[in-house]
Amino acid sequence: MVAWGTLPGMRHSLYEAEHEDLRQTVRTWLEKNVAPFHGQWEREGVVPRDVWLSGGEQGLLGFDIDERFGGGGVRDFRYNAVLDEEVTRVGASGLGFGLHNDVVAPYLRDLCTEEQAARWLPGFCRGELVTAIAMTEPGTGSDLQSIRTTARRDGDSWVLSGAKTFITNGINADLVVVVARTDPDAPGSRGTSLLVVERGMPGFTRGRNLDKVGLKAQDTAELFFDEVRVPAENLLGTENRGFAHLMENLPQERLSIAVGAVAACETVLAQTREYVQGRTAFGRPVGSFQNSRFVLAELHTETTIARTFVDECVRQLGTGELTAVDAAMAKYWTSELQNKVADRCLQLHGGYGYMDEYPVSKAWRDARVQSIYGGTNEIMREIIGRSLGL
Repeated sequence: MVAWGTLPGMRHSLYEAEHEDLRQTVRTWLEKNVAPFHGQWEREGVVPRDVWLSGGEQGLLGFDIDERFGGGGVRDFRYNAVLDEEVTRVGASGLGFGLHNDVVAPYLRDLCTEEQAARWLPGFCRGELVTAIAMTEPGTGSDLQSIRTTARRDGDSWVLSGAKTFITNGINADLVVVVARTDPDAPGSRGTSLLVVERGMPGFTRGRNLDKVGLKAQDTAELFFDEVRVPAENLLGTENRGFAHLMENLPQERLSIAVGAVAACETVLAQTREYVQGRTAFGRPVGSFQNSRFVLAELHTETTIARTFVDECVRQLGTGELTAVDAAMAKYWTSELQNKVADRCLQLHGGYGYMDEYPVSKAWRDARVQSIYGGTNEIMREIIGRSLGL
């Protein structure tokens, strides 16, 4: 494991003592329960369910969920960020805790009725109910306004039909927040709702556990809904305001991606620095060549700048000031940087960088999707450009 603060540079003040205490707890838990087994999980394409139960027992699920449901009871994204960083530092890209904590939790925390909260949140925090959110469909990608999955009201149920793809935690998920069109006559983004589909509902099936370029241990699946009868009490939030609920929560999802991207940059830089100090060519350490120094100097500078901006975004999320535009900037810039850092650092490893025995090869593969999910970086540029009045 690459230690926090391995690289020299600017001191950062985002975290307080209680966050660093959590960091040590997370590191110890990861070293025992995740790092030794992740390679096997990559070959199997999924993380075992008992890891979720262990994480729940350790208090790593539902930091911001009310204590009466078994959560941490603290609405402070810095705890989420600490977990995201440490998971990234050990290369545990299959562990879907970030999706569970950072993406799904706000929907359940803010939109659940008392009955729904009592039914779902204790299992969420214990790791007994793994969650996913199903937005993307075949053929729609980032265009959420073109969703074709539909749900029609029939008595005390919604009848849900459609298909979703690229769904993180899709194989393990017990609760899936599904975005569906509930008013077919409403234009554009209007007329969508969020429905919670539970494991075992007739007509709800899973397709392939998708074979991906990277993130091999992460269960990313196709989901199919064939006239699934979803109880009316499983409507999450307000009917026909699903798109508004998504827009409220997407900034945190994108910030979560940025947090992981910066941690990935810091990790691969630290690993590469160690490698070039020990590897020799032409009778000298590779790190002593000017090209190596200049490449690492550039990447370290840009990563430090990215860390500074992301830290400020985390602060602003905590105060309610983070805008959708700033979150888009963070996601776009840091995910592009992550790909750049991984690629340049692999090059500094030479042929060894292309070998699976060196972690830089996995970092390079895992980085590629960061500029795609959570809204493609082209969409992020569009959001930013519109904010300029263009």
